[in-house]
Amino acid sequence: MGILAGIGVLLPFPFYYLLWTYPQSWVNLCGKGRDPSKVMALVSHFIKLIQFVSLFSVSSFSWPPPLYFWPLFAFGQFLNFRVYQLLGESGTYYGVRFGKNIPWVREFPFGFIKDPQYVGSIMSLVACLSWVPFQYILLWSLGYLFMIHIESTEDVTTRAKPLS
Repeated sequence: MGILAGIGVLLPFPFYYLLWTYPQSWVNLCGKGRDPSKVMALVSHFIKLIQFVSLFSVSSFSWPPPLYFWPLFAFGQFLNFRVYQLLGESGTYYGVRFGKNIPWVREFPFGFIKDPQYVGSIMSLVACLSWVPFQYILLWSLGYLFMIHIESTEDVTTRAKPLS
C-alpha cells in the first residue's frame, strides 16, 4: 500500500512537467475549439483526487489537530485562493504556455512570495503532519519544488500556438 500511495502522491508531477515542456502537444491533443486550460483543469482535478485518496489511505486522523495546523492550513489555502482569484483558471492552468495573454499581477502575494500557489500548497501539507506520515508530505513537497524549478525558466518560443 505504501508504494501505491507514493505513486499516487507523485502522479500529477509528470503530467505537469509534460504540459510545461510540450504545451503544443497538449493544445493539439485538446483539439480545435477546446480551451486547453479548461481541459487541463479537469484532468488536474481528477489526478488531484487520486493524489488525495492516496494520501488519505496512509493517514490516521485525530481530533483536535495541533495548534500549528490552523495558521499553516488557513494561510496556505488563502495563498492558493488568492492566486486563483487574481489569475483565473487560464492563469493557474498554464494558460500562458497555451498561447493566452495572462496579465502579470502585482498585488499580494505576487512580488512578495515566489510561486505563492506552491508555497501555499506546501504550507497546507505541512499543517497535516500530525495525520500523514512524514515521507508522503516530503514526497509531495519535493514534487512542488521540482515544479518550481521547472517553471522558473520559460522559453517564449516554445509556447503553444492556438489552433484556428
